Amino acid sequence: MDKINGIVNKVIEFDDFKDYENQVISFTGYIHRIREMSDFSFVIIRTKRDVIQCIYSKEFSDYTWDERIVENTSVKITGKVVNSKDAQGNDRFEVQIHNIEVLSLPAEQMPIVINKKQLDNVQLSTALDLRPISLRNPKERAVFKVQEGIARGFREFLQKNDFTEIRTPKIVFAGAEGGANIFKLDYFGKPVYLTQSPQFYKQELVGVYERVFEIAPVFRAEHHDTSRHLNEYISMDFEMGFIDSFYDIMNMETGLLKYIFELLNKEYKKELDLLKVQMPTITEIPVIKFMDAKDLIVNKFKKHITDFNDFEPEEEQLLGKWAKDNYNSDFLFVTHYPSKKRPFYAMDDPENPEVTLSFDLLFRGVEITTGGQRIHDYNMQVKKMQDRGMKVEEFETYLMLHKYGAPPHGGLGLGLERLTMNLLGFKNVRYASMFPRDINRVTP
Repeated sequence: MDKINGIVNKVIEFDDFKDYENQVISFTGYIHRIREMSDFSFVIIRTKRDVIQCIYSKEFSDYTWDERIVENTSVKITGKVVNSKDAQGNDRFEVQIHNIEVLSLPAEQMPIVINKKQLDNVQLSTALDLRPISLRNPKERAVFKVQEGIARGFREFLQKNDFTEIRTPKIVFAGAEGGANIFKLDYFGKPVYLTQSPQFYKQELVGVYERVFEIAPVFRAEHHDTSRHLNEYISMDFEMGFIDSFYDIMNMETGLLKYIFELLNKEYKKELDLLKVQMPTITEIPVIKFMDAKDLIVNKFKKHITDFNDFEPEEEQLLGKWAKDNYNSDFLFVTHYPSKKRPFYAMDDPENPEVTLSFDLLFRGVEITTGGQRIHDYNMQVKKMQDRGMKVEEFETYLMLHKYGAPPHGGLGLGLERLTMNLLGFKNVRYASMFPRDINRVTP
């Protein structure tokens, strides 16, 4: 009878090769490219994170080349690790092939060329149609390795600051933010919705754990077909109790972003270098009130304002430019948004009930975060819901938090794809979504 011993084989990374210099090793990967020379061949192997140069020559072994081997053949390479330093004297490890074991063969030739540093002359729509293949390109996959680092940094920082990770339902009884941009489902004959946000649940769990966070998909039934909107995206949310003001949330996010960028610089340098990322440096983030920002747009940039409840994309770009020019900051907090723009749970400013104790964070002129302080008083929350014509009885479970005692609290939602898009300098958020969902796309 076969038995499982739980021993997991170590995967050798390219960074480990220095530890194996002049030793014979085995590793697995794909044939990425073959370059035949006069008396030898370069065989480039693509592993899960690296592209490794190997050399096939009769000088190194008596292995006879298997003529079935083509690009994207899965193989196990056995060979000797050697250090052939480059012209500047830097270490450059490669493998002299002793044997190639074919593990599987592709049935067809690739429909696009993926063995260049980036996808050449491939339209975005084509790359998305062929996503399981296009993601094999080194630059394409580097995007989502960086995105892994962002999510990892978000999780690590919050866990270090006493947050508890939670899992909340994605099928809900009502929209967390109201409006028509919500997907309706038939749930065994009853109407339910795909969640716009984990807002209700993370507030409720503040009464349990005090500080909570979640990294999970949210859904917006918006008919936008723009370069910055998706109908499903990953929201990185946190909520924290016993705050003194909503500035506590902004301070937490500032520290969070510092941690994420430090982690990326330390452990994702090869991807950052490959993608030529201009990493921001954060010391502190400037803050401007919403109406002061509107005045700035009118008086400095001479723009005519048509919406006094929110910003147009062009206005956000102008504010990003202003923050960069005046504070050398890629980030800008905008606070005190109008109450009519913010959801029913946003706390109004006691000094001016027309505005809320809320904020957005702009990164290089694009909004990536919405957050603020929530209403924690039961009577205040019920009154605001009634003023907006909402049916309070439909929110009975949500209001348990307020009815039975809630601390002053607040939080935020940070869009993973938008943060990735702006960090990497993309003009379309779909480049930063592994399998994007928009009004035209539900495959692959």
